[in-house]
Amino acid sequence: MSVWAVLAAAGRGERLGGDRPKAFANLRGRPLLAESLERLEASGWVDSIVIAAPPGWEEPSILVAEELGASKVASCVAGAETRAESVRAGVGEVGDDAAVILVHDAARPFLPEDVLERVLAELNAGWDAAIPVLPIADTVKRVEGRRVVETLRREELVAAQTPQAFLADVLRSAIGGDLAGATDCASLVEANGGRVATVPGDPRLLKVTGRDDLALVESWL
Repeated sequence: MSVWAVLAAAGRGERLGGDRPKAFANLRGRPLLAESLERLEASGWVDSIVIAAPPGWEEPSILVAEELGASKVASCVAGAETRAESVRAGVGEVGDDAAVILVHDAARPFLPEDVLERVLAELNAGWDAAIPVLPIADTVKRVEGRRVVETLRREELVAAQTPQAFLADVLRSAIGGDLAGATDCASLVEANGGRVATVPGDPRLLKVTGRDDLALVESWL
């Protein structure tokens, strides 16, 4: 089966500061984008890659791919205002031969190969989609304003990560609908009636939001 990856890299990264989008924040002397792109390129599971780049940064994104020798990059498209809209733009560039579409955040630069294997294995087992998750250690409260209205059962809650894997037709159908409020692609598939499996994630799949996150990821690398 042909596996395509959409690398969502259009985030503004305002909490990182600086004069460039998050995908071009400095990580070990090169753009943050380079780390996850290099890992997708090296993966034996991935056949082709689409980059959803920060608007206006398509050419620099292509240059990063060229410098890495990332021959799997088939297209680079301008992202949009929201992550879901950026992924929709990326999926629009995925070839008709795709049986599976992986969606990964460039903001999660440490991408273990075994997580890719786990999500793809669940599609072979008959699921429509699979996502990596981590258990939640803290007690979680639902609040209204400052008032606690409910304590949620921690045993029933997990934190979702990427890469998320989808049967191509399932994702195309889900992402073609209403994207309002969607914070990940799995939620769109769930709302569209799809069956989503969970697999063990990895704490190193940290989503970079601030400078401390960059320093932590750099220590792992």
